[in-house]
Amino acid sequence: MTEPNPSLITVLLVDDHQMVRAGLDALLGATEDIRVVAQAGGGDQAVTEAARTYPDVVLMDLSMPGVDGVEATRRILAEQPEVKIVVLTSFSDRGRVSDALGAGAVGYLLKDCEPGDLLAAVRSAAAGHVPLDPRVAGVLLPDSGGRPEDAMSPRELEVLRLVAQGLANKQIGRRLGISERTVKAHLGRVFRQLGVADRTSAALWAHDHLPDRVG
Repeated sequence: MTEPNPSLITVLLVDDHQMVRAGLDALLGATEDIRVVAQAGGGDQAVTEAARTYPDVVLMDLSMPGVDGVEATRRILAEQPEVKIVVLTSFSDRGRVSDALGAGAVGYLLKDCEPGDLLAAVRSAAAGHVPLDPRVAGVLLPDSGGRPEDAMSPRELEVLRLVAQGLANKQIGRRLGISERTVKAHLGRVFRQLGVADRTSAALWAHDHLPDRVG
């Protein structure tokens, strides 16, 4: 008798091309730790399926008729802020990347990425990290016209300050009266704004750039 796997990562596939969804379903379904729980052919359906299945990760296409991937990302996260949304698209221009990440996506991959990179990104997002295709990261590196801290919300800055003070996510959650999963979601957006991959790097950045905010 097969024991249920508590570490199983559940995924919602969103793409308006059925063949793309079928290919992704086959790829993810061949793993032992990832299970596709639903598919959606558009943004409206994605919001509905996310509410029905509560996936850990959503693989989100951007260009779809009707409600596009950016708007679908906003709507899903408004109801389920703990869901990790990874964009999977053919577009790597700065505008689309910025719109998607600004809507709350934690990762951004291009459809010509290697299958192994896609699987790694799903696992990375589920673990609270920020998977970005190197080509996309390169688009974000040039001057964006402002300081990273200017793009952060007051709550994100609070979380960053407490990370710099050495507090763990659970302690930060208690201090701010929010859940540990919400803390992780805020940290994911902070990491993305700073272009870092872990809390140590974020803390070092805060000490160097936010001395008035670090106790």
